[in-house]
Amino acid sequence: MRKARAWYVTKFQPQSGADIVRLITSGFDESAYYRMVTSYWDMAASFVLNGAIDEELFHDSNTEYVAVFAKIEPYLGDVRKAYNSTRYLKSLEGLVRRAPDAENYIARMRQIANHWANMNAGNQSDTK
Repeated sequence: MRKARAWYVTKFQPQSGADIVRLITSGFDESAYYRMVTSYWDMAASFVLNGAIDEELFHDSNTEYVAVFAKIEPYLGDVRKAYNSTRYLKSLEGLVRRAPDAENYIARMRQIANHWANMNAGNQSDTK
């Protein structure tokens, strides 16, 4: 999971929903990394939304779930459409949108993610 998280933060730079769909169906290790990171945070979000974890505690204790969502948010509709699944990452999206000052929080996390990606740009420039 650590390797998957590091890849997601530093090397995963989708430019479209099609990039994400291609990655998911690629069979590359990075496909597993993507699915591992996104499904983990979607599951964690579902625990919060269903009352198993206190929502305020969850928001106060981490930021990674917002960073994960911020990277894919612009393309989420396209991915859902490609898979004909309106439920894809719905729990993650729902919880992020309930975070205090959600839109600014998402924008801030996207800036940070872009900064990390730019620092790593010399090593890899595609979504793999």
